[in-house]
Formats: sequence, C-alpha cells, structure tokens
Amino acid sequence: MALPIFHASDTGAPASGRIGIIDIGSNSIRLVVYDAPTRSPVILFNEKVMAGLGKGLAKDGVLAAEGIARGLSALARFASLARQMQVTTLRTVATAAVRDAHNGAAFLTQIEALGLSVELLSGDQEATMAGMGVLAGIPGADGIVGDLGGGSLELIRVHGGTVHEKVSLPLGVLRLGAIRAQGRGVLERTVALGLEQAGWTDIPAGLPLYLVGGSWRALARLDMYLEDWPLPIIHHYRMPADRAARLVRVLAHIDKKRLREVIGLSTSRAPTLPDAAALLSVVVRQLQTSTLIASGYGLREGLLHDALSPAERAEDPLVTAAREEGVRQGRFPEHGDLLDRWIAPLFPQEGAEDARLRHAACLLADVGWRAHPEFRAERGLETALHGNWVGIDARGRALMARALYTSFGGTLPVPLLDRLFTPEDKAMADRWGLAMRLGQRLSGGVAGPLAGSALALDADLVRLTLPMDCGDLAGEAVERRLKSLALALGRKPELVLG
Repeated sequence: MALPIFHASDTGAPASGRIGIIDIGSNSIRLVVYDAPTRSPVILFNEKVMAGLGKGLAKDGVLAAEGIARGLSALARFASLARQMQVTTLRTVATAAVRDAHNGAAFLTQIEALGLSVELLSGDQEATMAGMGVLAGIPGADGIVGDLGGGSLELIRVHGGTVHEKVSLPLGVLRLGAIRAQGRGVLERTVALGLEQAGWTDIPAGLPLYLVGGSWRALARLDMYLEDWPLPIIHHYRMPADRAARLVRVLAHIDKKRLREVIGLSTSRAPTLPDAAALLSVVVRQLQTSTLIASGYGLREGLLHDALSPAERAEDPLVTAAREEGVRQGRFPEHGDLLDRWIAPLFPQEGAEDARLRHAACLLADVGWRAHPEFRAERGLETALHGNWVGIDARGRALMARALYTSFGGTLPVPLLDRLFTPEDKAMADRWGLAMRLGQRLSGGVAGPLAGSALALDADLVRLTLPMDCGDLAGEAVERRLKSLALALGRKPELVLG
C-alpha cells in the first residue's frame, strides 16, 4: 500500500497526522517520523542506514550494487514501519547520487515497487530545502548554508528569513577522495571554478557558514571534543572559522582509538572526515567565512517547514515549543505567557533576544512541579539545558536553565553553566528566576492573582501592587520573596494595596 506524499496546499496548510520523511542520500538513507507538521515538530522515530549508494559514482558513474541492495532492504523496512506506525503521509526524496547516476532511474523503479512514491529533487530544490531547514532551526540565520552530502555540496545564501542565491556543486564526500588524489591544490581550484561559474564571486565576504550534513556535523563534534565543550548539543554550536584548518591538521595525525572517544561520532563517518575537513577549509578560504555554526536542521526539516503556512513559519520555534512543553508538564496552560507579561516591567532595558529567552523560561515555569520537591530545581535546569529546542544557542540554554533553577529554589553553584555564560548573564538569569518565583508563590499558579496585580520598578523600589480585595494574598512567603527579588535588583521592596 503506497502512502501519499504531502505538499503545501494552495492555502499553505499541510496535511495533519503523523508525517514521515525518507531521505535517500548518496551516503545514507534515513526515515524520520514526526508527530505532525507544526512549527516545532516532535520526532517520534529516527533511523539511518549507511547504504553508500554513491561510493562508485565518481569512478564509473553508477550506483554501487552493494549500496543498492542495502538501500532496498532499508527502504522495505522503512515502508513497513511507516505503515505500522500509522503514518498518515509519507514523503520519499532522493538527492544527488540518484540524480546523477546512469542507473538512477532503474533504482527508482525498484523503490516504487516497494510501494514508495519517490521525488527526485533537483540540485536547486535540494539547496532550497537545506536553506529552509536552517531557517526553521535558526530563524535569524544570515549567511551561507553549506549542506555537504555524499554526492554534492549545496551552498545557499539565507537572509531576512528567506532563501536567496543557490549553487549545487558535485563535491560530495564520496567524490572528494578522487579529486584530492589528482594533486595538491586541485580541490581549491575546483571549488573556485564552481563558485565562479555559478556567479558567486559577488557574495559578500565575512558571513557565517551554517554547517549541514552528517560529515560536517561530525567535524563539529570532533571540535567539541578537542575543546572539552561541556554541552554535547550540536545545534547552534559555534566555531571560529580558523578551526577548519586546525581540523585538517588534527585529522592528519589523530588515531582511530581517539576518534572513538568522541561522543556522538559515528564510526561510519570517520573515513570521510579528512576529506570533509579539507573541503570545509577550502570553502572557508574561498568565501572568507567569519564563523562556523552547526545546524541540527537540514533538508528534511526544510521539507516540513516549506509545507507550513506563512503564519506558522513566522512563529518563534523556541517559544512555540516551550509553550507546548509547559502545557504538557504544567498545571495551568495559560500561566506562562501571563507570568512573562507580569514580570516584564522589571526588565525594561533588555534586548529582544534576552526578552524572548525570558519568555520561554516563563512558559516552562511549571515543569518542575511533578518532580519530587527535593529535585524540582534540578528538573527545571535539566529541561531547559537538555531539551530538544531550536532557535537557541548554548548561552540561551544556560540563561533559561539558571532562571528555572533559581525559580524552583536552587541555590548551589552550577559550574557547567558558568562555562556557557558570563557572570552578568548569571545575575540576570537569577533576577528572572526570583521574579518568576514571586509570581508563582503569589498566584499559586493560577491566572487571577497575576491578572489583578502588578509589578513596577522605581528608582529605589520594587513595588508589588495588589487590589484591595486581594490583600489576603500578601502572606509572609510573598513578602519574603519580594524582598529577595528587590535585593537582587538593588532596590527596596514595597507592597501596596489599592
């Protein structure tokens, strides 16, 4: 039984129900099942098979026979799993290796015999979806997306929330060995010529490069290992541009045993890393890249994002996901947004980025209540720091984690967080947490007390105003927390009935 593919409708509305995407790449084939096509979809299942379809492509122009056999076996399993999981709609896409191979069409016929309807993406479509994927996970992305697959390298200019110039170059990791074997400098000249022929010589220098694709993400994981980075989350991991050249040098000497120590690094990726690092170093030089940012989102997420309505695409993925998580774990679904508005007058000088992080923390302000009282602070910290969020970097995670830890009464130092943000950030997050803690105690987690009261910041006061008929809410615990908040803000507390 074939499952229907999904596309955005004329109104931009995607299909409902569980969504599956099978991505047939040059190196790997993957099935990902999502709960629904929303702004922040939840992954229900994710499986990858390293089929190596494109291994012989550079040599003889055909898909490897062994890769075809492994690929068909994986695809038969994925099709069966999709049916068993009651996936409502399934989209199966193939990219560079199948597109370029002489026997690609025959392989597609074999796939369709399994009941899968396959879309063969053009280089332009592949680039567009990779760019859309990065914008889905990093909405403010402004630079160049580099999506390195087994058969091709897509470069995409993203700016202002949209995809602009695109180029697809036949420089996948499975082709790079043959190019580099031709001699020193051949890869550099090949990249330079490809950019020139695509008209990319006018692209501004000094832009970030967003890294997409398993091999480049693996390089980011290696860099995390070398830097002893405390947070093993690849999305939005940032590196100086000169790290690309350092990775080339490291991979020239590192032994396999040490590579196996890298958390999250697939052993099947290890053989491609020297070529991937060499290409990254060349691209950095050719584009005069300013910084490298790893993206956990790519083509598959771009396909989902493209199927959303314009209004859904414009939503903040962090705030949307935090609101959904708050509803799942909290007591009163409307409380988080109201709490954020209630404490906002205390932070008039904050920029837009810190304000959205504070908002997301407020949306998660109830996540610890279902934990044992002794571990509520730890639950809040863990939820923010290790949650499957996008639209947030390591500093943002640390700010939210510290705010929630403080709001649930945590007082001990958290050394891990101190590596992710500054002392000034810590003080700001503690102020958020103390304000949230006051709001939670005053209201008991319900809307009425927050809707009828107000916080204000004066030159030397933090003023809490309660209506006359709510004066009984001003108990000892509320006064104590107001005092703690005022002290953190360098002011005196004032409680007013009126």
